Amino acid sequence: MTPRERWLAVLTRQKPDRVPMDYWATPEASRNLMQYLGCSSMEEVYDRLHIDAVAGVGPRYVGPPPPEGQDIWGVRHRQIEYETGVYSEPVNHPLAACNSVDEIEASYVWPSPDWWDYSDIPQQADKAGDRPIRGGGSEPFLQYCVLRGLEQAMMDLIENPDIVEYGLGKLFDLAYEMTARIYEQAPGKVMITYIAEDMGSQESLLFSPAQIKRFLLPGMKRMIDLAHQAGAYVFHHNDGAVRPIIPTMIEAGIDVLNPIQWRCTGMDREGLKRDFGDRLVFHGGVDNQYTLARGTADEVRAEVEDNLRILGEGGGYILAPCHNIQAVSPPQNVVAMYETGYLRGRL
Repeated sequence: MTPRERWLAVLTRQKPDRVPMDYWATPEASRNLMQYLGCSSMEEVYDRLHIDAVAGVGPRYVGPPPPEGQDIWGVRHRQIEYETGVYSEPVNHPLAACNSVDEIEASYVWPSPDWWDYSDIPQQADKAGDRPIRGGGSEPFLQYCVLRGLEQAMMDLIENPDIVEYGLGKLFDLAYEMTARIYEQAPGKVMITYIAEDMGSQESLLFSPAQIKRFLLPGMKRMIDLAHQAGAYVFHHNDGAVRPIIPTMIEAGIDVLNPIQWRCTGMDREGLKRDFGDRLVFHGGVDNQYTLARGTADEVRAEVEDNLRILGEGGGYILAPCHNIQAVSPPQNVVAMYETGYLRGRL
């Protein structure tokens, strides 16, 4: 099977030739892996390790140039160096000082879907070849936290619910219109749409179920319905200990659950497969808090075999790391993950 056929078989509850394998990693980790394998591109890595990586399609920004040093949201960033790489961190929050919806409307210009050019998407889809295609999606509370600041954003859920509803409404509207335009440019070609929100910590939900149902679920359901109308499957990324909200998300219509951080409270693989395996495809499951980062290659192999046995029983599993592989993870461990998945993933 091709990667696209392999993914589609799992998504439609058919039997693929083997368990598909996806790839998520930081740029530094990818460079380490390419160097270790002697590959000049990630395409070579995918071929070498039999990875069924997803190809993304999206529009090109052509809108008003932001002021120097800012992004289109009015956010300035600084590069933070750490032991194995660099990440970008916001240094201002454009809406942090606003105390009402009226203040935001008077002082802030929201990005418009017209600021992007969608005409290149058909060519991007053609270049994807035999890979599954991802396009569109949403993760608005993440951007809301950037605009308001993390602490203020969380307090808003209690103190300023009108600002939360207004801000998330603007962000969901933008995501919805951009996603619809992506589908229009590549009708029937987008297989997967990421509709994400990080709702869990290591031990519990970050939000109450009532807050999720009030602030997040209506917009997410609208996005889910849009994806299904376009023939796409909904890939739901939701970090951490999120078991209590999984039934709600299934009812809303998600098709795939990622990343299956099984070391978090309540996320044991056996229970997830038993209770939700008939309604969800599981994506991820290879721990990168300990196993990939600090474990041995033998521990990685054992964990992959456990995932194939537990999450892959009867189908419905796509092997991948639990979120982005970090540069601290030895390339030997990454190779062990994919080699074991390829050798042991025959159904």
